[in-house]
Order: sequence, then C-alpha cells, then structure tokens
Amino acid sequence: MRRTQRVAPAPNLDDDQRRVVAHRGGPLLVLAGPGTGKTTTIVEAVVDRIDNRGVDPSHVLVLTFSRKAAQEVRERITARLRRTTREPLALTFHSYAYALIRREFRLSGDQAPRLLSGPEQLMEVRELLAGELGDGARDWPEPLRPMLHTRGFAEELRDFLMRAQERGLTADDIRELGRRHERPDWTAAGGFLERYTGRFDVAPVPTFNYAELVRVAANLLNDPEVQARERAARQVVFVDEYQDTDPAQEELLRALAGDGRDLVAVGDPDQSVYGFRGADVRNIMEFPDRFRTASGEPAPVVALRTCRRSGPELLRISRSLAQRLGGGG
Repeated sequence: MRRTQRVAPAPNLDDDQRRVVAHRGGPLLVLAGPGTGKTTTIVEAVVDRIDNRGVDPSHVLVLTFSRKAAQEVRERITARLRRTTREPLALTFHSYAYALIRREFRLSGDQAPRLLSGPEQLMEVRELLAGELGDGARDWPEPLRPMLHTRGFAEELRDFLMRAQERGLTADDIRELGRRHERPDWTAAGGFLERYTGRFDVAPVPTFNYAELVRVAANLLNDPEVQARERAARQVVFVDEYQDTDPAQEELLRALAGDGRDLVAVGDPDQSVYGFRGADVRNIMEFPDRFRTASGEPAPVVALRTCRRSGPELLRISRSLAQRLGGGG
C-alpha cells in the first residue's frame, strides 16, 4: 500500500517570525522562549530558502540536541516542502560529527572509525579499574580505593572524563587542575584518562567515544581543505536550543560557519539547564560578538515575543523569576 506524504499548510507567522524567515544572510541570534513558535520559525526559514531562494536542500543543515527533536524537524520540513529529500536536513550534533568524521577518514584512505557506545565505554572503564585495583590501585587516593570496584564509581568517573573531553581537557590538564585545587581525585582521574586512551592507541580501528565526536570533528574542520569542502556543502546552518551548546559544539560551529555566512542560532538563556553536561550559557549570551557579520559587525538579534502556550502575565512572572536566579551571569 502506497504511503501518502503528509502535507502541511503554511502557518500564520507574527511579525518577529517573519523577520527571521526574511533574514537575508549572515549570522542571526533568535531569542525564543517557551511557546513562541521557534520550531515553526526554523521550519519556515528552511522552506523559504529552498522554495523561494533556490537553495539545494542538501546544502541546508539543522542541528539540534536529540534524535526525537531532529526527527520532528525533518518531518515538519518535508511536510511543508511536500517532498522528501535525499539527505536528512536535521541532525543531532553528534550524528553530524560522526558522519563528517567517517567521510573524512574514508577520503584520506583510512578505515572508518568505530563509535564506542555508552555501555561499552562503561565496561572498558570498569575493566581497567578492576585491573588497577588488583595491582593495589597505587595511583588512586587511599579513601577512594574501596570504591573502585563499584558500578557507581565507574559511572561517575566516566561522566567526569566525558565532560572534561567535551571541554577539550587533556589528561595533563586534569592533573594540573587537581594539583592547583588540591583535588587528588582529579589528579588520579587525569592519570586514569591517560591510561584509558592508551588502550585504544594500538587498536587496529580508530575508536572514539560519544564525548569525543564533536571535538574530533571540530579539529578536522580546522584543516583548510576539510573546512573548504564542508563550507561548500553547507550554505546555511540552523541551530536549535543554542543555550545548551558546550565549548566543543561552539568550536565546531566556528570552524563550519564562523566566516559571517548564514548561521541562525535559536535559543533562550533562561532555559539553559544542562550545565552539568558541559553546556555553557555564555555561548548564547555572547553569540553576537563571537559570530560577527562578514563586515565585522555583531550579529543581529531577533526576539520572538508572542507566547502561544501561556498568557503574557505568566510569561512575565517566569522571566522575572529567571532573572532573580542569575543563571545567565
């Protein structure tokens, strides 16, 4: 039975949404609180570039933070375009990074890298900890040694090292931070990271964990040839939930679209809740200065002010409370 392509009618946009859709190019920051129609705005901006400006769909990239969100955006775009596209328009940061890494490794004649899943990474950490415990765990502070065999400690250590890698910290960096702040557990974790990564240096197939993907992709994009190839393939980039980006993701975006090209970042600093995962709210607060136009001016900012989910009084109260919390400072 043939499946019918779902067709979505054009929505009614307010003035601020239309300003975003009509943006002629270059970096743009869109401040959009809950219920202000940010996803609709992204979808319509993508559709406008494809249908009205003749941009090839394969040259449009929408980055977001979850597979569910990426799927929703893809479905809504194709419903508005009334056709499917050869390549997915919306990807998570990590899916995009892994695809880029695989392509560049193959182009250079190397074997495509293997992605280490979360459970596999935890197993590697636990096995290495077990071996160190069997040898007396001399590199670990004595109070921590009784916990080295527990799953809980291994999970905490894995998450700590992932956050460090996302921020570009090396084993030496972590050890130095431990010495500076008198944290022997950090110093030990830095040594563990060096031993852990050493296990994969001799692997026949390059192996990366989830936290390394974006940083590795950003490093690849700093190569002039790779950067030129990818910039030619990506005419416009949209980023949803920009307040949740971490330093590695911002570095990737700088390498990909930091030359004043069409980059639309959408987010709300009041909704930044993933600091424990490495997100840095300064990325969105300082976006206009960090991503300047081709002429060197700060990127313009558009705020979506019409909240369709709650009344203006509730929105005013929530923003007042958010300002008192001081999370964006």
